[in-house]
This record gives sequence, C-alpha cells and structure tokens, in this order.
Amino acid sequence: MTDADFSAPRPVRIGTIVIVALLHIAVIFGLIRAFAPDLAMRAVDAVVTTFTVTVTAPSPTPTPPPSKPAGAAAAAGKQAVPKAQMAPKPKVAIAPPKPAPPVAATGTANSAGAQASGVGSGAGGAGGGTGSGGSGTGQGAGGGSGAIKIAGDINSARDYPIASRELRINDYVLIRIAVGTDGRPTGCSVYRPSRDPAADAITCRLAVERFRFKPATRADGQPRPAIYEWRQRWFY
Repeated sequence: MTDADFSAPRPVRIGTIVIVALLHIAVIFGLIRAFAPDLAMRAVDAVVTTFTVTVTAPSPTPTPPPSKPAGAAAAAGKQAVPKAQMAPKPKVAIAPPKPAPPVAATGTANSAGAQASGVGSGAGGAGGGTGSGGSGTGQGAGGGSGAIKIAGDINSARDYPIASRELRINDYVLIRIAVGTDGRPTGCSVYRPSRDPAADAITCRLAVERFRFKPATRADGQPRPAIYEWRQRWFY
C-alpha cells in the first residue's frame, strides 16, 4: 500500500476493507460451491438458521354490519273496512183507480141497455159472414151425385156363423165403404160396431168382395171418389 492509501479518511478505509473481505468470502464460497456443493448448502443452512425472523400478521379488518337496502318496504298498514251503505228506497208511482164500468140499464142508448141494432161488436139480426151456402166444392152434393149401389148382397143366414147368432140377433153394424172412380170398393171401416166383432169383420170383407157401385160424379159429370155407408142388420 502506498502512502496515498493511508492518507484517505478513516470511514473510507474501513469500507474498502469490508468490500475486500466480502470479495474474498465470495471467492471462497464460490470455490467451495464448485468443489464441495454439499458443504456449501450446509454452511448456508447454518447461517440461515442463526437468524430468526418474526412475521406479525396484521389483525383482520372487522366486517361492517349489513346496511339496509334503499327503498325497503315498510310494515303492512291496517286493513280498511268498507262502511255499509243503505240504498234509497225507490219511489213507486201508484196509478189512480180507474172508474168502474157503468151498470147495465134498460134504456135505448148505445152505451147501455138493449137495443134493436147498434154500432158495437154484438150479434146482428142477420149476417153476411162465411155461413153455409147452397152448394160446395167438397165431396158432398154440390151439383153432382153420390155413389149408388147397383150389385152385391150379404145373406144374414148363410154368411155368418150360427154359434154367435143369439149375440147379434136384432143388432146391426154400420160400415163405411170407400168407392173408387170405377165403382169398385177400395176399402172398408167399421163406423158403428155391433156386439159381435167377428160379424163386423165379415160384413166389411164381404162388402168389398161383392158390392159394386155407380161412381159418384162432380157437377161437370166427371167421376170422383166417394164414401158409401151401409148398415147390416140381423133379424134372424
């Protein structure tokens, strides 16, 4: 060392010495690490274990209390109860009583009593309504003629059973025969029955089989259908 080195201030010299010492230690540590790595690690662990570092964790920050949400609903209020209302009574108009009808009298006025003729809706002495005329257009005699029986007969003794003779004696049956435009019967029905239903049926059957007619005609002479009534009476 030169004189100039010793002439430097004391703090500078001490720092230079520390730096030089650290450089030597670093060189020695590098050589040890290169040739004996296990020894270097044990030395580092020994150095590290000599230092105890105490780390103090900061105290936790207290959790703030939950705040009420803005615009929260308030408690339910008292329920309203409607007040009963009475509807006014309707005004009913009462009609005045009508005068009683006049009592029937015996005068000649139009309003009361009997009179030979009047202007009301009573029955007149003679009418011009739809009464019966002298002739018609139906199946009755309106200028034409009815059916006329011209053939056929029923024998009281031969055509009916003897067993029921006492039942029908002095009795009769009334039948209606439908006559066609050719004068032949087309049907028969019992209009007034007797006490013997079997005899009534025989009368209708024989009338259709045996009777023949001159056809009924209209006012213009043309034949028309007609109804012919026949009464069968039993005397013996």
